[in-house]
Amino acid sequence: MTSPLLLQLVVIIATARLCGLALRFIGQPPVIGEMAAGIILGPMVFGALAPAFHGQLFAPESLSALSSLATLGLVLFMFIVGVELRASPEGARAQLKAAGWVGVLSVLVPMALGVAISPFLHPSLAPAGAGFWPFALFMAAAMAITAFPILARILKERDLTHSRLGQLSLGSAAIADLLAWILLALVVALIGAGAGYAGFFRILIGLAVLCAVVFGVLRPLYARLLARHATDGVPGGMVLAALFVGLFACAAVTDWLQLHAVFGAFLFGACLPRDDRLLRSLAERIEHVAIIVLMPIFFALAGLNTTGDAFVGAGMGALGLIMAAAVIGKVAGGAAGARLAGLGWRDSLAVGSLMNARALMELIVIKVGLDAGVIGQQAFTLLLVMAILTTVMTGPLLSLFLRPASMPRAGRWGRRRRDTQVNPSL
Repeated sequence: MTSPLLLQLVVIIATARLCGLALRFIGQPPVIGEMAAGIILGPMVFGALAPAFHGQLFAPESLSALSSLATLGLVLFMFIVGVELRASPEGARAQLKAAGWVGVLSVLVPMALGVAISPFLHPSLAPAGAGFWPFALFMAAAMAITAFPILARILKERDLTHSRLGQLSLGSAAIADLLAWILLALVVALIGAGAGYAGFFRILIGLAVLCAVVFGVLRPLYARLLARHATDGVPGGMVLAALFVGLFACAAVTDWLQLHAVFGAFLFGACLPRDDRLLRSLAERIEHVAIIVLMPIFFALAGLNTTGDAFVGAGMGALGLIMAAAVIGKVAGGAAGARLAGLGWRDSLAVGSLMNARALMELIVIKVGLDAGVIGQQAFTLLLVMAILTTVMTGPLLSLFLRPASMPRAGRWGRRRRDTQVNPSL
């Protein structure tokens, strides 16, 4: 008898690639098609067209293996993003200060708008028993998130990863996501689904300790290991195994801290030496599997939690409020921060547009909210649609605001290194 997992992978990967090709044809990143494939495979499309087969293929008891594979894909991809990140020639302090302006303002402005629209959404979208303030703070976190991995993929496709704008956007997205996840941890504590405020402070202390260990202990340790046993930048089997041990250990720690495994994966990748040969070697071995095989699984799992009831009655009005708060908050907040960091208005608006992409990380956030009981399937569906639409908008807005002279060229904080770009066509 054929394994359900294997058949699920056939359907998910084939649907994701076909949708990706269709979206590429109209000038959108393939990742948008992969996100759309998740909704197509959910109950609103596939489930409506073939309910019996859909229920058999994606039976609840068969989804645990898919969930594990999806987490593995996120961890591997964020590891590559961390390895690829290049430090500023002016020093990390200048880059961190600029990214701080963008990251903080691109969180605070949409947070404020998320709280502002909550009185209109809570009566119809909050599940029974969910109080106003937990719901409002969750909406604030949902508005504030930026999809770090998707932003990285968009920058790769535009050959902007090593430009000043690209480096600023990546650093800002990391800061924004960290702040949003801290807020999300507070929400979980407020609704009594976590370990209370003690758990909230445990997250902060644990993250600080992890950063100190990663950059104070693991960074020099792995630098010596690679210098001695991978002099050509290509790690052998034992060295590669050591890298995976460090990667999964850091991911496990942040997962235990309730900050999600992707943050530990990124931190470990960022601590490795900035060696272009190492980057190419790791990308060739890891990135194709993560992007083509594993990440579409996460989108498919998100699509299974959607419901068509979200668009009945006042649902479209609620979607309009959510979209307005999400887009205005991110673009305006990100642009204001970039202006304070010294960019011109057009480049600042381009940074704000990049911060508006939410896809992957938004799905993680709203799944946490659904599991914790602070939102139901209707709110989950509307927020998922918002995540897709804001990500669809990113490419056109970036093209609108970005000056031709900015694409791509050497930036103040990074050199354009075409030979280090990893699969820019993906």
